[in-house]
Amino acid sequence: MMRINAKRRAAAAAFTALATAVTGFAVVAEASAATPSLSATAVATPRTTAPALNPATLQQAIAMRPGEAAAGAVALVRSDGQTWRGSAGDTQTGGPVADDAHFRIGSISKTFSAVVLLQLAAEHRVDLDQSVQQYLPGLLPATFQPITLRQLLNMTSGLPQIGDGGPSMTTDQLIAGRFEYQGFRQIIDSTLRPAGRPWPGPVFAPGTAQSYNSLNFRIVGLLIEHVTGHSFGDEVEARIVRPLHLTGTFVPQGAPRMPSPYMHGYLTESQGTVTDVSAAGGDPSSMISTTGDLNRFITVLFQGRLLPHAQLTQMLALPHDAAGDLLPYTGDSGNCQSGPDKGKACFGLGIGTDTLPDGTVLWGKTGEDMGYFTAMFATRDLRHVGIVSTGVTDVAAEAGLEKANRLAAAAFMP
Repeated sequence: MMRINAKRRAAAAAFTALATAVTGFAVVAEASAATPSLSATAVATPRTTAPALNPATLQQAIAMRPGEAAAGAVALVRSDGQTWRGSAGDTQTGGPVADDAHFRIGSISKTFSAVVLLQLAAEHRVDLDQSVQQYLPGLLPATFQPITLRQLLNMTSGLPQIGDGGPSMTTDQLIAGRFEYQGFRQIIDSTLRPAGRPWPGPVFAPGTAQSYNSLNFRIVGLLIEHVTGHSFGDEVEARIVRPLHLTGTFVPQGAPRMPSPYMHGYLTESQGTVTDVSAAGGDPSSMISTTGDLNRFITVLFQGRLLPHAQLTQMLALPHDAAGDLLPYTGDSGNCQSGPDKGKACFGLGIGTDTLPDGTVLWGKTGEDMGYFTAMFATRDLRHVGIVSTGVTDVAAEAGLEKANRLAAAAFMP
């Protein structure tokens, strides 16, 4: 597994920073628990109407800027029935980026994973409060206490990060190894039973804290395959991609090539050469999508078309302790650091939340893959939705977060 943990933890922190930037949302309280239909008229009527979206301002928000480690961008914004789509051209090739360009979504695949496992729970094929050890005996070393499936989904497992204790890879090594493909079990075993060094133990007792962790979702992916007898990609396609007609969404399962049209992603070698890393191997949960498809995915999800009410409610529930208090957030300094519950758990099941100063609640997910940074966020009542992906040129991918912040501010604080 290509180990870039510090970068991925920084990417996980991006949702908090993104949400903090959109303090200009003016929305009603969260929609009721009643499941609306797919019709736009089912969304609660707002008390106020947001200003009209300004296409020129939105385009400027995603435009390339001097010195920015970015090479292109594509975005979609919905606000009070208005929709805007835009893109910024590839600075490396000089060519345009299509509004329907494909890109790699990184950790946004965690939200897809959570939906599949919650569907299996609704079908009584898994019990979220039973342990990983029950479903996958021997997967975790004996040093780990029982960890429930719910604790995997809401980041309270206490498992170590992928590759913890191992050497970090240089950018040159990442570029050279970009076609590498590793299965779920290979990633899990190399993390929990590494060769040539001590095996890592629990970071904290399960259910006592929250910490963003991608290893959780590699185990979720393996569990989905174990329970269904099908590959992770086949289950995502059968349960989400095909029913929602997400014609631009793919689970490539190791096939490196990108579908056309696509936005290019890059990394810069130590000698300054910019290398196209759009084609890559990844792992079974690696996914490709478009702004239109991610907009439809989060819309249908929040409308209750993907999950029964009970499972959607669980997805949007934050973990609490026995006294009813939110669990503390630990492990990095970026996530869960804004709003009235700063320093407390801010992830539900495969999705994160933030409360803005005006009381607005955002739900969503960010994701990084080599060469890409993507953000997907929405209010629960779907008055406001934003999707933006940036083709970046460095490992830090900070330019992607900056564009997401600028777009959100331009869309909702005109």
